[in-house]
Amino acid sequence: MTAVEITRGDGPIVLGLPHTGTDLPEAVAARLNARGRSLDDTDWHIHRLYDGILPGATTVRATFHRYVIDANRDPGGTSLYPGQNTTGLVPLTDFDGHDIWTSPPDADDIENRRAGFHAPYHAALQAELARVRDRHEVAILYDCHSIRGRIPFLFDGILPDFNIGTNMGTTCDPRIETAMRNICSAAPGYTSTTNGRFKGGWTTRHYGRPSDGFHAIQMELAQSTYLVQETAPWTYDETKAERLRAHLRTILTTLAAMAPELKGAS
Repeated sequence: MTAVEITRGDGPIVLGLPHTGTDLPEAVAARLNARGRSLDDTDWHIHRLYDGILPGATTVRATFHRYVIDANRDPGGTSLYPGQNTTGLVPLTDFDGHDIWTSPPDADDIENRRAGFHAPYHAALQAELARVRDRHEVAILYDCHSIRGRIPFLFDGILPDFNIGTNMGTTCDPRIETAMRNICSAAPGYTSTTNGRFKGGWTTRHYGRPSDGFHAIQMELAQSTYLVQETAPWTYDETKAERLRAHLRTILTTLAAMAPELKGAS
């Protein structure tokens, strides 16, 4: 099983896609229970939603499912949101708090998965960010995510449509956050927030080093913005998706155009 798919572009934007994969090694699938094998916590169709949206963008996509190992978690196992319900490096429950394993992974399993899946994904992502920065003197990582809008185990109420995460402004130049916030807040018919329930995962926090020319931002979309409904069979809604893609295209083209202004910025 290939852990990562890479499409190289010549522009300053790198799209990270850590949670769209649905591949499961047979040994992992055999240990999941029926609920786990349903793969409900996938970022369904996100690679399709962003496909071709920005000419010249580089994409780095994990092909494995987050139940194998979560490519957007600290490999050391530190929680992203201490004191709040969340899922770990290898999730033991789904987003609703239900067990997903008949035989949970042990420490050796987790280390093997880290080496075989998590590490190759991040080696590829780091290499592409370095290549892009060498070319443009700046690289902007836009980490692509989606989630159901209502998950009581993780958060109260209904999630906004656009959820921008910059770890409280530390992972990118403030002009990037401002531009994204303005575009999202002006999008008619959509709701948005910045650094709300989702402040950026480990990927955003790890790679976002503005003083070194690496800017990172996470976009968590409510799946109701592009799916027929937020339940199986997780059907892609062409009409909703095209409407949403127009705003995502505006975001990404705006960020790409900003890249020259960010050279040397700290």
